[in-house]
Amino acid sequence: MKKLIICICGFISLLVIISCIIILLYSSGIKSELWYKVYLKLNKTKTIKQGIHKLRKNMNIKEIVEELSKNAYDPNTLTLTFKEGCNFTDIIDIITTNTNNTEENIINLLNNENYIDKIINKYWFITEDIRNDKLYYKLEGYLFPDTYQFNNKDVTVEEIFDALLKQMDKKLSDYKEAIEKSEYSPHQILTLASIVELEGVKDEDRANIAGVFYNRISANMNLGSDVTTYYGAKVKLSDRDLTKDELNEDNGYNTRASSMTGKLPVGPISNPGIESIKAVINPNENDYYYFVSDQNKDTYFTKTLNEHNAKIKELKDSGLWFNYE
Repeated sequence: MKKLIICICGFISLLVIISCIIILLYSSGIKSELWYKVYLKLNKTKTIKQGIHKLRKNMNIKEIVEELSKNAYDPNTLTLTFKEGCNFTDIIDIITTNTNNTEENIINLLNNENYIDKIINKYWFITEDIRNDKLYYKLEGYLFPDTYQFNNKDVTVEEIFDALLKQMDKKLSDYKEAIEKSEYSPHQILTLASIVELEGVKDEDRANIAGVFYNRISANMNLGSDVTTYYGAKVKLSDRDLTKDELNEDNGYNTRASSMTGKLPVGPISNPGIESIKAVINPNENDYYYFVSDQNKDTYFTKTLNEHNAKIKELKDSGLWFNYE
């Protein structure tokens, strides 16, 4: 189906614009010019959105008016999608691949103390915790994963971060009271949510996984989460197995390290979605201390290490053991 591209510039009366469009459509084979004018008069249509609009030859006047009342289409508009569970290196890659920014631009902004002061003062959920020298990236976990639109590739890093932080603010605001009443800080909640995001396969399992981690913290156990160990070693799960030294390294993130009993990592390891955040704020109370997932994305919860190991053996024997590709 051929489309007409209509570019509307300035603040011109809709009646004049529609009349011009009618002429274009009429010349393309649409003959009901009178009906269009009657519709405009009866509905007292006054304004349209400035910009570029796409119209089809088979659109009726109501569809035309509705389309012209929407935000205009701009071929230069940049759409960026940040998936749930992406980490900061993923974000760097997305920004540098799709905009005119470099990795240096991004890192320089993160290290700009004036910028850090600004966002701490602006957002209630950002605290001095992000200044910790052990953090790999100060805003890891704070940039809400979603799809965003910007004017063009010249968008600045600060504008991108501002959009993601505003969305995080919007999402967290519904839970602000619960977070403030919690014994955990916003930074700790986002940290645990970032682990739950990567450990959880299905949304319905995330609240139970959060419950397991809370149980382990209360029992002064290590969280023992592989995803934290890999993040601490700066290795992707799909890349390779970790060395013995990497498995035992004390870097502030590795929850298998002997110094991490009963502790959370120094900061988030990914940017969690709202389901993982909700799971951490409202976990399921349970008496589980272990969990494991299979190839079918089913998660199994157990109370003891013996039960956990038996479940792993069962999954391996049945060919359901999950392997990262």
